[in-house]
Amino acid sequence: MAQVASVGLGLRREMLNEFCQSVPSGINFFEVAPENWMTLGGKFGRQFRQLTEQHPFFCHGLSLSIGSPAPLDTDFVHRIKHFLDMHGIEIYSEHLSYCSGSGHLYDLMPIPFTDDAVIHVAKRIKQVEAILERPFILENVSFYAAPASQMSELEFVNAVLSEADCQLLLDVNNIYVNSINHQYDALSFLQAMPTERIAYLHIAGHYQEAADLMVDTHGSDVITPVWQLLQQCYAHHGVFPTLLERDFNIPKTEILLQEINQIHAYQAAALSQQERRA
Repeated sequence: MAQVASVGLGLRREMLNEFCQSVPSGINFFEVAPENWMTLGGKFGRQFRQLTEQHPFFCHGLSLSIGSPAPLDTDFVHRIKHFLDMHGIEIYSEHLSYCSGSGHLYDLMPIPFTDDAVIHVAKRIKQVEAILERPFILENVSFYAAPASQMSELEFVNAVLSEADCQLLLDVNNIYVNSINHQYDALSFLQAMPTERIAYLHIAGHYQEAADLMVDTHGSDVITPVWQLLQQCYAHHGVFPTLLERDFNIPKTEILLQEINQIHAYQAAALSQQERRA
């Protein structure tokens, strides 16, 4: 995806009535988890179709379980493809994690940072790409334990991206959360991500459980250190489409727009700085 200044918002069902009437100009695209929308019919289904016909959409999956030891659920991937095709959505991303084994775990679990896991995940990514007929975009995730690790998170993420030759959804908040929980330098991690693989960005709020424990909730405002990391991301990697995630404690649209407009301002400042250097 070419570098571009645009800002998106995660779409929730409770937003449908408002946005089917009018979408604020500051919202350039929407993101949805296909699992939450692909079975909708009736009024919700009609409203969703209206929005996908009028606005750009990205899909960010929840239950593909790309790192699972269980066989890939190809029937599910085909259903995702049908949903993407039906709504003309080309962007599909998922988490570098797993959520199933002998059954569904209902949470995003950390993949062991091992060479075997790199090969396993990359093979499954290529399977998914072949079915979807779209590039696979992989998100760096927040995690709270690293069982049986043979390498660092940074080494693992880069190894999977290289082995699978896939794109990256760079989640700035997840870098910050992990940097606190696992005691590493967030900026160094950010700068070590491969610019050429970045498709788009996520930014969100989180919950501070303790001074050394952050929980990735998407349920609060973005805090100053995360805003600063986003600015540093634009300065180092360039400007990419950026999605504001807000899944809980969702305020009114005019409040969300304050953060959306903050992202626009940071993008404009970064582009202006690039022009001055050129």
